[in-house]
Amino acid sequence: MVRLLKLWNALRSSFWFLPTVMSISAAILSLVLTRIDIELGTAWVQSVPWVFKIQAEGARGLLSTVAGSMIGVAGVTFSITIAALAYTTSTLGPRLLTNFMDDTGNQVTLGTFVSTFAYCLLLLRTVQSADESGGGEFVPYLALLFAMLLTIASIAVLIYFIHHITESLHVSNVVGKVASDLDAAIDDCEKAAHERDHHEAAFLPPDFTETAVPIASAHHGYIQNLVYATLVNQAEEHDLILRLALGPGDFAATSQTLLWAWPAARIDEEVADGLRGAYAQGALRTQSQDILFLVNELVEIAARALSPGINDPYTAMCCLDWLSAALIRLARHDLPVHHRYDSEGQLRLWLPVFDFDVLAKAVFDQLRSYFATDRNASVHMLNRLGDIGEFAHTNDHRKQLRQQADALREAALDAMTSTRDKTDVERAHRRAVRLIAGQSLPTAGTNRD
Repeated sequence: MVRLLKLWNALRSSFWFLPTVMSISAAILSLVLTRIDIELGTAWVQSVPWVFKIQAEGARGLLSTVAGSMIGVAGVTFSITIAALAYTTSTLGPRLLTNFMDDTGNQVTLGTFVSTFAYCLLLLRTVQSADESGGGEFVPYLALLFAMLLTIASIAVLIYFIHHITESLHVSNVVGKVASDLDAAIDDCEKAAHERDHHEAAFLPPDFTETAVPIASAHHGYIQNLVYATLVNQAEEHDLILRLALGPGDFAATSQTLLWAWPAARIDEEVADGLRGAYAQGALRTQSQDILFLVNELVEIAARALSPGINDPYTAMCCLDWLSAALIRLARHDLPVHHRYDSEGQLRLWLPVFDFDVLAKAVFDQLRSYFATDRNASVHMLNRLGDIGEFAHTNDHRKQLRQQADALREAALDAMTSTRDKTDVERAHRRAVRLIAGQSLPTAGTNRD
């Protein structure tokens, strides 16, 4: 199961799979329509005035022109896409290459041009003049009509692609797309947690830490997919309790512990192999089941934007805005802990918690050193910390935000030389502290300090 899931994700994010499927479909369609043309004959053309009756030479010229132009346009389209990917790699980060390759619009565009070329090329061989066939002339009028429809569709797709590729290169759209994927991933986690039966607080056996057996990885690589149902089924079959050590997005070296299994007496090599079979590893991190990968994509864009070679603090602030939206969402209510249970309500799989603190540390701890060097960015981060603090509903959340605000203030003051910039940072820090503490801000016209 996990291998099929890994294969499907790889095919979905590849740039060749959908165009290949479309080309094969076009080839089959050309054969089917040609056969229909043979059965129908040419009498029906006289009764349809908008279908032009042309000779074999004209049909060949039409198909040759369309096929030649389509493969040329496909080459130009592919070149533009490669240029877009090169821009993404150098400016926004190599991890976003997957987003462009996974873009259905790019895949359909290339597939339309290639499938039109394949359709016309295969149809071209069926056109016969009277001299060549030794019999009557054959022109597949119905198939030719569909070739014209494919040509018109290709023109429409070309217009769409020029707009789409230009729009997709806009950094705000790139950031917004990743943020949308992050929001959808959080939605999926909430939905999955709410769909499961609610259970009372789960606890591991008292001697779990001392007696549990480590199940080690057999390969190097990032964990791309994990079939939790396989782990639960294995645990139920052998009456085990499992605790996850590494999950989707983590790198597992050979012999590194993937999970812990209890009790030791029920674990043998066959059981261990069955548990390892729930993991799919590969050379790349993917966003499948990995929320922090999407977070890290936005963090990487922000960090690159504040590098000396790019120096674009506004892009970094845009990334932080979207990340703050996710933090505000978790500040309102953390994701439910969704340990896995069997059909009888017995705890089978203990999972690490993904909550507000984990996300806050992943964002602010990684970005602090970059934002602290820029006055605009550091003030913006402090403002966002304050905005998030308005929605914090627990003392732990407020404590985490206060620690982040204090750490940023300290780093920013150390990095800045201008007294005016330091004053702005101090003012933003005081605002953030008030909001995190649940205090109202001074009204207009009063001393904001």
